[in-house]
Amino acid sequence: MLSGLLLSSPALASGIDAAWILRQLAQPAPSQTNFVELRGSALLKEPLRVEGQYRRPDAGTLVREVRAPYAETTTIGNGQVSIARAGKPPRVFALQRVPELADLQASFGAMLAGDLAALEQSYRLQASGSAQHWQLQLTPKADALARRVRAVTLHGQNAELRCIETQPAKGDVQRTLLGGAAAAAANVTQAAALSGLCAAGATP
Repeated sequence: MLSGLLLSSPALASGIDAAWILRQLAQPAPSQTNFVELRGSALLKEPLRVEGQYRRPDAGTLVREVRAPYAETTTIGNGQVSIARAGKPPRVFALQRVPELADLQASFGAMLAGDLAALEQSYRLQASGSAQHWQLQLTPKADALARRVRAVTLHGQNAELRCIETQPAKGDVQRTLLGGAAAAAANVTQAAALSGLCAAGATP
């Protein structure tokens, strides 16, 4: 979900830019982080809360393990996707059939590698905020991706990515709390409070 480099005036004033943010986030594989994801829907009174863990066992593989409210493991790597649920044989198909998952893998990989050039191939980047509380907005360049996603905004504090906020072309904003923000959300049940954790990095 992530690349052109446009700096807002707050970013320039504080010395925070996309390159600085990516240097903070870069971490070699293997790595892992817990997540809490909020999925909005017109059919639901409250966003669906999904909990689990992202893992990168190696630089070319991304694993998304959902632990609640259901169990499902999605493994992306070697040009294919495998989706496994308990008691059922895994479904395996070519990654090119699911472009949004290909974008996810490429974006996570580039972000955790601190690869600014790779992100800039697909996105325009706009950084703002300070070292203590920063944002990095990624706007798709290609029409095909822009038809699915308007923008992705990363929210972080210091060297920690706390939340990924995705604005689809249609539908509600999707928020994924990571690391410390996911831990802070453990006992938070109200949708507004969970959403506040994404932007503020602390319980409202």
